[in-house]
Amino acid sequence: MNSHRAAAIGPLIRDWRQQRRLSQLELALEAEISQKHLSFVESGRSQPSRDMVLLLAEHLGVPLRERNTLLLAAGYAPVYLERALEDPALQAAKAAIDLVLTGHEPYPALAVDRHWTLLAANAAVAPLLALVVDAELLRPPVNVLRLALHPGGLAAATVNFDEWRAHILARLRQQVRIAADPVLADLLAELLAYPASPLRSGSGRVPMPVVEPAIAVPLRLRVGDDVLSFISTTTVFGTPVDITLSELALETFFPADAATGAALRALAQTRRNDPD
Repeated sequence: MNSHRAAAIGPLIRDWRQQRRLSQLELALEAEISQKHLSFVESGRSQPSRDMVLLLAEHLGVPLRERNTLLLAAGYAPVYLERALEDPALQAAKAAIDLVLTGHEPYPALAVDRHWTLLAANAAVAPLLALVVDAELLRPPVNVLRLALHPGGLAAATVNFDEWRAHILARLRQQVRIAADPVLADLLAELLAYPASPLRSGSGRVPMPVVEPAIAVPLRLRVGDDVLSFISTTTVFGTPVDITLSELALETFFPADAATGAALRALAQTRRNDPD
């Protein structure tokens, strides 16, 4: 047994288990191994096999990128590849992404990576980006959560900003907890430092209308004289074995009311009539 490698992998397994709030017994039962063997792995007394590392990582819900880290710590070669989205090997996935984004028009849809960096968007996103005040926020790489909450981004145009901010921060906190990603942790700290209630352009804050209880937290944006109301869904690739695909998400927005649907269709018709 290589005691150095066992000592390296053991604390990592323990850290992930504790982060998931699992006891040794609970993890051992889920992975169908003995608690004694798991204890030996975590303490460095036993060197886990490559399959054991992957088994524990699977039951701990460790992201693919960090599974490679666990394998390296145990002395094994990484098994998950990371390729650019433009790589020929990901051509089918790239085509699927483009199909979803284009097919979702006239409603907005975009693709983001694990750090919420904008990778692609359909034509319906452009009118929303036009609401951004600070042009620096639109310089690549564009972070969509920064756009949403930054005072120079969409904050001033978001009618229900406090509600939307709380939703975004809760979602990001959960990602930080699951992924243990320091970049996401830094992003969360940055977003928390932004003003909680930005001033609106014109005469102060826009009053919230009285509406029926929502089925989901909506995004309500003032676009010109209209208030567009959206509900959003997130789509991810099922059972990915490529790091890039495992960290990619499609954010699709649907009209939350008939008026928003009509306004988006009208905007799409305007783009078709005046493509320049």
